[in-house]
Amino acid sequence: MSTQKISILITDDEPQIRKFLRVALTSHDYQVTEAETGKEALRVLTTHPPELLILDLGLPDMEGITLLKSLREWSQLPVIVLSARGQEQTKVEALEAGADDYLTKPFGTAELLARIKVALRHNSTATPEAVFSLGGLEMDLGKRQVKVDGKIIKLTPTEYKLLAMMVQHAGKVVTHGQLLREVWGKRSNDQGHYLRIYMQHLRQKLGDDALKPRFLETETGIGYRLKLE
Repeated sequence: MSTQKISILITDDEPQIRKFLRVALTSHDYQVTEAETGKEALRVLTTHPPELLILDLGLPDMEGITLLKSLREWSQLPVIVLSARGQEQTKVEALEAGADDYLTKPFGTAELLARIKVALRHNSTATPEAVFSLGGLEMDLGKRQVKVDGKIIKLTPTEYKLLAMMVQHAGKVVTHGQLLREVWGKRSNDQGHYLRIYMQHLRQKLGDDALKPRFLETETGIGYRLKLE
């Protein structure tokens, strides 16, 4: 009995990148559709929606960010953005516009497949249950209770808000700006030092190590991610 393949739309105007992606994905049993322009991608997205979009930001007819923002008006489809090396601000802009993740060119097949797996899994858990449990971490959003390996962890209200935000976006990079606005308010973008301090405290209480993270990964210059694997 055959199972339906997961469909992925590749939107990139570089034939070499599309070929690399197509070969890598089809060899791992994904169904692939390609688009060279934003206009073509929007047509596919509205007529034959895939289960994941890989989106290059440098499209010939429109900015990839523009396409992403348009998509987010009506769809929560997982999106992995392709970005040029060193463009941290571009990555932040894409993530805050609704991207689930990003890949920096050049990238390898193993990294690509891992990012796809996490993005698809994040989409399946986008609306968390009252109790989130993964890898020894348990968060009961109803009781406002956190446990690590069965032991109750006492968190301050701010630490709890930070962890709840990460749980609600498990597997997805959450930017510094998103965390600051959610936890400290809309006028807090210059309070990044508070975020670093509280994340350090949160990690200590969870028994996490920033260098070898069990739960919370740092995306340097961009934000944090709660690991799904």
